[in-house]
Amino acid sequence: MLKRYHHIVGGTFRIVDACVIGTVWIISYWLRFYLPLIEVTKGFPDFEKYAALTPFVMAIWMTVLAAMKVYQPRRMLRRTDEAHLLLKAHGVAMLLFIAVTYMFTEYKYSRAVMLYFGVLGGFALVAFRLSLRNTLRSIRRKGFNLRHLLVVGEGPAVDTLIHRLNKFPELGFRVLGVITHESSTAESVAGTPVLGKFGDLNRLLRETAADQLLIALPRQQYGELDRLLESVKDETVDLQLIPDIHEYVTLGCEIEDFDGLPIVNLNDSPLDGWGGLAKRMTDIAVAGTALVLLSPVFALLSALVKITSPGPIFYGQERMGLDGRSFRMLKFRSMRVDAEAKTGAVWAQAGDDRRTPIGALLRSTSLDELPQFWNVLMGDMSLVGPRPERPVFVSQFRHEIPHYMLRHKVKAGITGWAQINGWRGNTSLARRIECDLYYIRHWSYALDWKILFMTLWKGFINKNAY
Repeated sequence: MLKRYHHIVGGTFRIVDACVIGTVWIISYWLRFYLPLIEVTKGFPDFEKYAALTPFVMAIWMTVLAAMKVYQPRRMLRRTDEAHLLLKAHGVAMLLFIAVTYMFTEYKYSRAVMLYFGVLGGFALVAFRLSLRNTLRSIRRKGFNLRHLLVVGEGPAVDTLIHRLNKFPELGFRVLGVITHESSTAESVAGTPVLGKFGDLNRLLRETAADQLLIALPRQQYGELDRLLESVKDETVDLQLIPDIHEYVTLGCEIEDFDGLPIVNLNDSPLDGWGGLAKRMTDIAVAGTALVLLSPVFALLSALVKITSPGPIFYGQERMGLDGRSFRMLKFRSMRVDAEAKTGAVWAQAGDDRRTPIGALLRSTSLDELPQFWNVLMGDMSLVGPRPERPVFVSQFRHEIPHYMLRHKVKAGITGWAQINGWRGNTSLARRIECDLYYIRHWSYALDWKILFMTLWKGFINKNAY
């Protein structure tokens, strides 16, 4: 039902954003050289050099904004989320623009112009976007350009639907009323009046002149669907079906058209297409570079492990990764060879006497995790993702923690959202899974880099690493 809104309003936003960013680029030149805060000492560059770059600037911003999903329908609802995403996309586009202009052009553009452009561009994009949205919301609140809806059904799905429609009036949908089953005694649903029963559907469509009909039956009433569809087969009203499955949607839901057959995808992995390819290419580049640059550290730690404790330098442990497949995760050995001979698989505890003399340092600083760059290079892991767990613990947790297995919809990572938020080691599993699912739901290439940078000062040393 958002497709028409997305095509019209989303297309308008694309055009406005392109015009805004091109105009700000020209204004930045004018401010620097004709209204300077700092005296111009190196002469005035030709305006043509800056003006000629305008189409390129607009192309970069439109490409980056589209790649970061600024224009997807689900991103066009919450204004605060939209402003945050716009600024993030603007920052990425700015870095790309600076890199391209300084690396591939002989002419060096003014740094002051770049500074003006970066600040004013972000402000203008957000200001114009929110102004357009507020204007659209105001117009539709006054009753202009509205689409009137009738909702058939009741229960949690209908309650959620009406709440969402009322929450976002800028979409232009107004719910006229609800039509319920003959056995229902409800007079209103989610604050919306009940206009009649299923048998009154055709009459109510004529009397209300509704533009759209939304059928959101609870599962126990699915047997009535044939009756309802048969009654409206000759009506011209737009018809949408909303399946009562929202309680099973944890990671996301998409409807795919497979040669005319609608397929509902529940909890699909977000890492497909160009995003997944970019993540894998980054894993290879960073892991390969890290293995080369850290080779002296590897040599030193290997010597320390070997000198302070008999046994192998590396310890390979079975862990569960993408789609529940097991792999052998590498670590510098930090415990005695026979550490679990008597106890079996157990978690490490504070003051664990199974640690080797160098093991306490390795674990508290996360240096024992460095060999996992090899796992990343081989494709078993990623730089960022949920931390992999041992199968023996997975078989226990999957029955105790709701949605636990959904964390395996992406590759396990060396670091992750849970780790930088302090949920590592012997801490709350529920909170850790909460963080893992948040990461998967909100995954983006930029989020991966944010986690990597935060790991540098929050992810290595932790009070729960022992």
